[in-house]
Amino acid sequence: MIRFLAGLLISIFIWLSSLMITSPAAAMTSVKLSDLSYEPCAGDEAAGSVTSGDLRPVSCYTIKGKAKNISGKTVVDADVFGRIYDANDNSTFENRGRIGTIEEVPPGVSDFAIRVSVPANQPTPLKLKNFKASGFAGKVRPYYYDDFESEN
Repeated sequence: MIRFLAGLLISIFIWLSSLMITSPAAAMTSVKLSDLSYEPCAGDEAAGSVTSGDLRPVSCYTIKGKAKNISGKTVVDADVFGRIYDANDNSTFENRGRIGTIEEVPPGVSDFAIRVSVPANQPTPLKLKNFKASGFAGKVRPYYYDDFESEN
């Protein structure tokens, strides 16, 4: 019986200790987005499209704005969420709220730009609503062989 209780106490201690130990990348960090605008893609950026297998014509736009990171640490892989509506208040990204990714957001206020493709038959001006972003304070993807090589 004493062995059982000792084992139980050790298990509980280990479990409670594991709750307190988290990696720095485990917590999501919010990034406030402001001063949103968009413009047609320029030059080579306008070529091609980002679609989900749909072959209808698309218009390319670059969404620009300011990203405010108050965490004091660089945020990486910040997913941007929001809604984009056309001039008739129809959604341009049906059933999808994720717009794209900002690769790196340093502490403070910085500029960002994301390329999006919108069906060409949706009238402008576009309306950008409820934009927000969140990312991590460290790499989330696993380390690859090349990463290991560059550190040595």
